[in-house]
Amino acid sequence: MKSMLIVADHEAQVHVVILDTGEEAFAALTRFAEKSGISAASLTAIGAFERATVGWFDVAAKNYRKIEVDEQCEVLSAIGDIAAGDDGKPSLHVHVVLGLSDGSTRGGHLLAATVRPTLEVILTEAPAALRRKKRPDLGIALIDLAAGGG
Repeated sequence: MKSMLIVADHEAQVHVVILDTGEEAFAALTRFAEKSGISAASLTAIGAFERATVGWFDVAAKNYRKIEVDEQCEVLSAIGDIAAGDDGKPSLHVHVVLGLSDGSTRGGHLLAATVRPTLEVILTEAPAALRRKKRPDLGIALIDLAAGGG
């Protein structure tokens, strides 16, 4: 992973993060956010994966149904956010649309993905603190504006 801070002012910091072949995208971005002390950010990304697991949230079951993509795929769109989780560490929430070789797509909540050959991420950090809190009634953690510090 390589990164560069391309904007830094009182309103926002913009990072470009480039992931390399073989890196696990979700884990690498989480590490970057932890190392950088990011507690409020949005992100977008394009690139490609060797394989990926996305999820569709089943509200009744209160968990994700996994959708495995076991082939090379283009990251047509990735969009998400970062907020501090219940443990105080950065918590990523990323959705992706993946393009397959036949032109069809798969999409959902990004659970895991192996980069191949690259993932280009633009991460815009806000000068605030967001908090993601577990919602037992839903089975997921959501941003709670009342719990944020920004």
